[in-house]
Amino acid sequence: MIAESAGGCEQLDMQSSPNKIYLSELMGALSYALDLTEGLPPGHCLRSCWIGMQIAIELHLDDETLSDVFFTILLKDAGCSSNAARIYELYDNDDLSVKADFCTVDNQSLTQVAKFVWSHLAPQAPIREKLSRLMHLAIKGDELQDEVVTARCERGASIAKRMGFNDRVAEAINSLNEHWNGKGRPNHLSGNSIPLASRIALLAQVVEIFYSAGGPAHALKEVYRRSGAWFDPRLVAALNLAAGKLSFWSTLKSSKLERLVMSLEPASHAIEVDDEQIDIIAAAFGEVIDSKSPFTSGHSNRVAIFVDAIASELGLSSNRRRALRRIALLHDIGKLGVSNAILDKPGKLTDNEWACIKKHPVYSRSILERISIFSTLAGIAGAHHERLDGKGYPDGIDKTQISLETRIITTADVFDALTADRPYRKAMPLEQAMAIMEKDRGSAIDSQCLDALKRAIENTQGAIIESDNLQPQ
Repeated sequence: MIAESAGGCEQLDMQSSPNKIYLSELMGALSYALDLTEGLPPGHCLRSCWIGMQIAIELHLDDETLSDVFFTILLKDAGCSSNAARIYELYDNDDLSVKADFCTVDNQSLTQVAKFVWSHLAPQAPIREKLSRLMHLAIKGDELQDEVVTARCERGASIAKRMGFNDRVAEAINSLNEHWNGKGRPNHLSGNSIPLASRIALLAQVVEIFYSAGGPAHALKEVYRRSGAWFDPRLVAALNLAAGKLSFWSTLKSSKLERLVMSLEPASHAIEVDDEQIDIIAAAFGEVIDSKSPFTSGHSNRVAIFVDAIASELGLSSNRRRALRRIALLHDIGKLGVSNAILDKPGKLTDNEWACIKKHPVYSRSILERISIFSTLAGIAGAHHERLDGKGYPDGIDKTQISLETRIITTADVFDALTADRPYRKAMPLEQAMAIMEKDRGSAIDSQCLDALKRAIENTQGAIIESDNLQPQ
């Protein structure tokens, strides 16, 4: 067994327990990942949170309600990855652009919806196929929209509860797409039966989207047009008061936005998280990541299991193993920014599509660097597709720069990729997967890590690769 890094690389400092970390910091940083999967500009959730909290402050809400609003907005898109594959399937188009563009559509306007569908539906398909798809959407439109919105809302609420948020926040996330006039989804709630945090979050989201697209006047014009239909008029009045203050709009462009948003969390309800809660949040976001594509279901959790088994065989300390499990769960968080048109493609990728795939470790690294507890570990996630021979991506580094932790995650990631179904092939038998990995021994895969994986499989008599629901310990 070994406890030092392989290849002469310096061992990374992997403390399990942070000095102090707050739930708001974790959610604020991870919200950037949710922006990716909605196809929205980085910082969308944070800007929405600033807007929503200014509205809430104008309403003179108590600290408990302010806290609910704060976390509802940061987590409003927690379920957004769950409908990505379905949207791609329905539109035969890039789900990220479909989602982003639909945000500006008033779905209560038949004209706007019809124009959107025609312009986004199967752009590369022959006209006959496009017309067939259009007919399907026309006949099944309401049913399909209910399906897509319900999947997103219910999944988001479930993720919030998994992370330990209260029922009020979960219900507010579930009701995000409800409209004041009762024509929203998924439950067609109306008026004050819609949770207040939901009403504020929806209004804040729309303001941010139209502000980013065309500035303050554009955003306010759209809000006024939808007041009484989408939005509670009382909240629109509160927005009007907040928007009259100079700092309301200028803060949205500030380099200090994240810090200013974090300062809005009511101090009396600030939540300091411990190691166990961080583990739970990492696992929950692993589920968000894996929901992006049917071909990645359970991937993050399995990689975490294999990583822990390899690390145990190599004699790593409990702190290093715990930190590695977290990074394993989050290593693919950047894939939320990759279209399902690429992730689920059954055929060979084009050069441009392959270039998009290569960006996901960069996204992973940049998101994790925002979180103090993960900042020193972000490079591990960002390097999990590097190779010892320098032929990997995104940076083309070689064994002299690849840490043991990265080598462990790479080994586990490759193993799961080979032994799970992919859009272009079925899962490989264990013997075939191991034969392929043996060919890459020393060039792509670290020898010690591969031997440790084999020992772990042998020691568990193969149980480690048969337990999809097994949680890493």
